[in-house]
Amino acid sequence: MATENASGLSDHMRGVTVTTLACVGGIAAALVSAQVFGVEVSVAQSRQPLLVLAVALFAQYPVLKLVGVDIGEFGIKDNLYVGFMTFTFWFISYAILLSTGV
Repeated sequence: MATENASGLSDHMRGVTVTTLACVGGIAAALVSAQVFGVEVSVAQSRQPLLVLAVALFAQYPVLKLVGVDIGEFGIKDNLYVGFMTFTFWFISYAILLSTGV
């Protein structure tokens, strides 16, 4: 049986919520990067789209708190997980958008 945290979410629901938000945040950051900076070759060599990734990463924590996840319990492992998942989904999605020229 799943145990509940102080926030009222079970461990499973907490994990699903954090993972889903990190993945959706990465994809959304890729779409915003493509919309704001474009998909030309010169943009692929620029570091400016990383700013959108950083904003998406830091914007997740207030949203997680709003959804009911107690981010005060987050350790280094949880923070690295959120960062890795967000970056990975941003990188893959943005690479697809850059290579197809959408």
